[in-house]
Amino acid sequence: MISSKNDIGPIGIFDSGYGGLTILNAIRKKLPQYDYLYLGDNARAPYGSRSFNIVYRFTIEAVKYLFSQGCNLVILACNTASAKALRTIQQNDLPVIDPSKRVLGVIRPTVEKIGEISRNGNIGILGTSGTIQSRSYDMEIEKLYPSFKVFSQSCPLWVPLVENFEADKDGADYFVQKYLNMLFEQSSEIDSIILGCTHYPILFNKIRQYTPKHIHIIEQGGIVADSLKDYLSRHPEMECRCSHSGTCTYLTTEDEDKFNGMASVFLNEEVKSKHINL
Repeated sequence: MISSKNDIGPIGIFDSGYGGLTILNAIRKKLPQYDYLYLGDNARAPYGSRSFNIVYRFTIEAVKYLFSQGCNLVILACNTASAKALRTIQQNDLPVIDPSKRVLGVIRPTVEKIGEISRNGNIGILGTSGTIQSRSYDMEIEKLYPSFKVFSQSCPLWVPLVENFEADKDGADYFVQKYLNMLFEQSSEIDSIILGCTHYPILFNKIRQYTPKHIHIIEQGGIVADSLKDYLSRHPEMECRCSHSGTCTYLTTEDEDKFNGMASVFLNEEVKSKHINL
């Protein structure tokens, strides 16, 4: 059904799990005036090791749900969903569902930023297996910066470390150092690293500890927030359809208490969520 272009609603923020809360947090700090509706598909997380078809199916279900709740703009605050589902949703689904609605991802704005940061064009990517295997970052970087070289490393145990409250424990050091060493073994020329998973900022202190000081570590939250601000300023027809009451509502497909406890790790504030089924 095509919705009225005069309707207004919250900005939808979707993630397969909890990592998207780091994106939400940065967006709310940059743009506190808008209403936000966060949906975490925590019951079916992680998406990182799932196939393209499954990630697409789960993601479009979440997007449709957020549309049904009044969202006209949805941010896929998940690298795996951005890598495996965004293009299909934008090209095939939105023209049918509602051509006036928009779905944006986190990979493109991150890639756009590295041109300002890298000095020698040797870029390291750290991400889930799904994001790395999709080569989404490689392809976007090649489009914008064809002379750049990309070195990718999947870090399959980093998300479990975060979600089991081990990110600041001594046991995390081994796995953080392990994957970083595997990345650096690919090239000694890397001067910038993209944290290509929204969970990884929780591990930032340990990643910084085992990364040479001259290497830039790029977090996505602030970049995505700046990109969204720019997008809304360039698209007043969408900005006027985003409600402005400064509220934030949390939805989860998991147990509410479990979500609330984990969300507090990412947001450093008390969260009260509502359970939904997709």
